Amino acid sequence: MEQSFKIINFENIASTSEKAKELVAENFEPWTVVVSKEQSSGHGRKGEGWFSPVGGLYFSVILPKTNIDDLQTITNLTAFVIAQTLKNDFNLQPLIKLPNDILLQEKKVAGILTENIIIGQNPVFSIIGIGLNTNIDNFPEELKDKATSLKIELNQEIDNNQILEEILIGLKKQLEIISQ
Repeated sequence: MEQSFKIINFENIASTSEKAKELVAENFEPWTVVVSKEQSSGHGRKGEGWFSPVGGLYFSVILPKTNIDDLQTITNLTAFVIAQTLKNDFNLQPLIKLPNDILLQEKKVAGILTENIIIGQNPVFSIIGIGLNTNIDNFPEELKDKATSLKIELNQEIDNNQILEEILIGLKKQLEIISQ
């Protein structure tokens, strides 16, 4: 993985975004990435739960302060990077469903949650949390008609480390381009 990313791996934590917020308070640098094999309290917008069993890819990135104050712009950019990765690597046709979902065959395969960390009156960092259903074999009954995974769609295992690296490099590249 590119030297500019500091990856911190966990087996199981409540939420990668919550851990990233704790790390910001401890003065961790931008481009620190919290990855967990499983989340016990993963969540999306409005606190909605995110099914996060072993097999998926769950990570949060501490972003540097950018010229972009609009969280939705960062979320849209991240959705573009993930969709582009799925298209280029797996020849899939993802659909970005605004504000923060990526669909395959009309089922959610990824979700994005972007939050600003504010100290005083000013945003200091943004944290982007991503849940990507990679190697999940099946979903609970209430999600079967709403969610899918790359493994289900492609009928093969996905290398989570490789797709993580591609998304991070793509995200960093796109943020640098629009922040100039």
